Amino acid sequence: LIPDEQPLITQALCALVDDAQCDLVLTTGGTGPTLRDVTPEATLAAGHKEMPGFGEQMRQISLHFVPTAILSRQVAVIRYAQGPAGTRRGSLLVNLPGQPKSIAQTLEGLRNADGSVRVPGIFAAVPYCIDLIGGPYLVTDDSVCAGWRPKHASRPTAA
Repeated sequence: LIPDEQPLITQALCALVDDAQCDLVLTTGGTGPTLRDVTPEATLAAGHKEMPGFGEQMRQISLHFVPTAILSRQVAVIRYAQGPAGTRRGSLLVNLPGQPKSIAQTLEGLRNADGSVRVPGIFAAVPYCIDLIGGPYLVTDDSVCAGWRPKHASRPTAA
């Protein structure tokens, strides 16, 4: 747990990418409108490139459950760091809501009564995003959340 202090959050996020070489960093909470909610500012300070679609999609999903979803300020960014042998690699940092139920809803999305996806959750885009920024090829459990990639980006199956 990191205290609600912007410099400490930014420092921790940078260390997770630069030192621990995490390809995906998820934060929970601290995204509301109060003075102590500084996670989005800390995340933006740690990033090199903002990825606004993640926050937009989380708010869109949450609006199906609560009208106050528009008060959420989740953001996502890419932070670049030196990888092995001097290569430059990117890591995805995403702010999630603070409530466990809201976290699950935004990651998984909305489903119809028959179980088909009505509104994709943000996790569907994470594996391909990590591909694009030089991270490892992630495989998801389709029964939980199917990651999406264009056909040209799919890893060939072994013969």
